[in-house]
Amino acid sequence: MRRRTIRIVTADSNQMSCRLLSDALSREPGLAVVATAADGDGLQRLVQTEKPDIALIAATLPGGPLKPSRDAVSPNTAAFSCPWVALLDEDEPRTVVTAFRAGAKGVFSRTQSDIRLLAKCIQRVVEGQIWVDSKQMTYLLGALTGNSDGSPNAGSSPPKLTRREESVVRLVVQGMVNREIAEQLRLSEHTVKNYLFRIFDKLGVSNRVELALYAVSRLKLEDSAAA
Repeated sequence: MRRRTIRIVTADSNQMSCRLLSDALSREPGLAVVATAADGDGLQRLVQTEKPDIALIAATLPGGPLKPSRDAVSPNTAAFSCPWVALLDEDEPRTVVTAFRAGAKGVFSRTQSDIRLLAKCIQRVVEGQIWVDSKQMTYLLGALTGNSDGSPNAGSSPPKLTRREESVVRLVVQGMVNREIAEQLRLSEHTVKNYLFRIFDKLGVSNRVELALYAVSRLKLEDSAAA
């Protein structure tokens, strides 16, 4: 059975860079760049009209989620109908953490010039997974655990979860929503929500992305999309 083509919107103020990236991605099997944007407002319009499967957004995009302009409101990434990946020029802790807090489902450094690796990132994020490499994961874990040096506390052990809570976390990492988790575990959606509230409280996280990142890093419940 032929795999459905993944429709992509790219967004970068550097139009030459954006065009080169779009051309390279469109040559990859199963990928198609359907539109490009040069600023945050244009990106929002394209996401609404083109309804892509995923957006690739440069960290430096004017009015974008990581670089809002002074006279414009940053795009409401929570309202995006598709997941998005932040394209980073500099792989530094603050930018990586900010990207995920802004709603990114993955980060990809431009220093990783292998277009096939970016294609794999796109595929994994569209499947509902999180994409982050091992160094970036260290930055995120440091932010979650509150360590100022951006690294995890090796001497600490993760909080103990029940078997049922671990099952819920595994399914969250796989990208399932509450309804799908409820069907998989034969529970009500209300029960799943209660489990998630308890898990968030135990692990000290505030949303599903942080939970997935924490699980991949510390609880070792899944092989992550990390390269």
